[in-house]
Amino acid sequence: MNINDSKALSPSEIAWKKFRRNPMGMAALYFVSLIILVAMFGYLISPDETPFANRQILEITTQKPGFKVSMLKVRNNNASVNKNLLQKMLFGERDQFSYHPLSEFRFTADSIYIKVFDSEPEVSPYETGFHLADVGFAIAETPANSTNETIFFSDLNSGEVEINKSELKTLIEKKHLITMRFWLGTDQFGRDLLSRLLIGARISLSVGFISVFISLFVGILIGSIGGYFGGKTDDLVMWLINVVWSIPTLLLVIAITFALGKGFWQVFIAVGLTMWVEVARVVRGQMMSLREKEFAEAAKVLGYNDLRIIVKHLLPNVMSPVIVISAANFASAILIEAGLSFLGLGVQPPVPSWGSMIKENYAFIILDSAYLAIMPGIAIMLLVLSFMLIGNALRDALDVRGN
Repeated sequence: MNINDSKALSPSEIAWKKFRRNPMGMAALYFVSLIILVAMFGYLISPDETPFANRQILEITTQKPGFKVSMLKVRNNNASVNKNLLQKMLFGERDQFSYHPLSEFRFTADSIYIKVFDSEPEVSPYETGFHLADVGFAIAETPANSTNETIFFSDLNSGEVEINKSELKTLIEKKHLITMRFWLGTDQFGRDLLSRLLIGARISLSVGFISVFISLFVGILIGSIGGYFGGKTDDLVMWLINVVWSIPTLLLVIAITFALGKGFWQVFIAVGLTMWVEVARVVRGQMMSLREKEFAEAAKVLGYNDLRIIVKHLLPNVMSPVIVISAANFASAILIEAGLSFLGLGVQPPVPSWGSMIKENYAFIILDSAYLAIMPGIAIMLLVLSFMLIGNALRDALDVRGN
C-alpha cells in the first residue's frame, strides 16, 4: 500500500482495503451475506411458506431431489387471515389449503375424484372424492340448493355464494390442480427439505448473533474490570475465568440448558454464557497494557472518572482482537447449537434447525436417502467455515504490522 494513500485513509478504511485483497475472506463474506438475506426473507422465497416450513404431506415421504408430482389444493374449512408483508416475512402464513398428491383425476356432476399418488408402484392407488365447492371455497355449511347448472352454498370468506358448475370446474383445473417440484426432495414427514433448510438458517444465525452479543457484553465487562483495576479485583476475575475455562464447553452448555429448560431463547442464553471467557482474557490483557500508556495517564490527570476512561479511551483500542474473536465465537455458537439440537436439548420441533434435521434423518445415512442428513450437515460446515475464513481475514486486515 502506498504511504501517501495510507495517510489519506482512516484506519477502518485501510483495514477494509486490506480485507478486500483477501479472496477467501471476501468469498466467505459474500456467502454469509447471502445466508443472512435467505434467513431474513426465508418465508417469502421458500416453497413452503407455512410457519416453520411444516407442511406435511405423508403420501410423498422421503422422495428424491427433483421429485415432481401433481397436487389437488383443497380449501381448508376456516376463514382466511390477512397478513401484511412484514408479518409474513417474519412468521410465515398459515396454509389455506390441504394438498393431495394424485396420479389421475376425473370430474363428475358436482365432485372431483382423484387417485391418490403412491410411491410404491406395486400398490394400487385408492380413489377419493371432494365436492367441487369444498375444493374452491371455505364451506361453513354443507353445499345446498344445488341444481344441474349451479351450486349455492355459504362460504366463510365470501358469504352466500352461487356459482356455475362449469365455471367452478374451470377454476379448479386452472388454480387447484397444480404441479409441485421438490428441488431437494422431502423428509420422512413429507416436508420440503429445501424450505426446512432455508428457515433453519434463521436458527443458526440467531444463535450466533445473540450468543456473541451476550459473550461480548459479559466478557468485555469482566475483562475490563479485572484488567483496569488489577489487584484483588483482578485475582477474583482470573479465578472466575479459570473455573469456567476448566469446564468443557458442551457440558457447561448442557448444564445451563437443564437449569433454564429446553427452548428457543434458552439455547441463546446458554451458549452466550459459555463463550465470554476468551473475550474476557483478551480484554483483560489489553487493559493491563493500555492503562499504563501516556494517554490513559493523561486522562486520569484531567480528572476523568474510571468509567469514562474505560469506555471512551481504552475500549476502542481493544476492539480489533475482540472482533476477530467474535468471528470465531460465531462459528463455535453455530456448532454448539447444532450439537444441542442433535441431542434434543436445543430448539424443539417443529422449529427447523440444521442440527435437529440431522438428528431426525441420520438413520437414512445407511439407506438410499442419505442426502436428508448430508444437506444440513453441508450447510453447517459451509457457514462455520465462512466465519472462520472471515475471522482469519479480519486478523490480517487489523494487524497494524501488516503491509
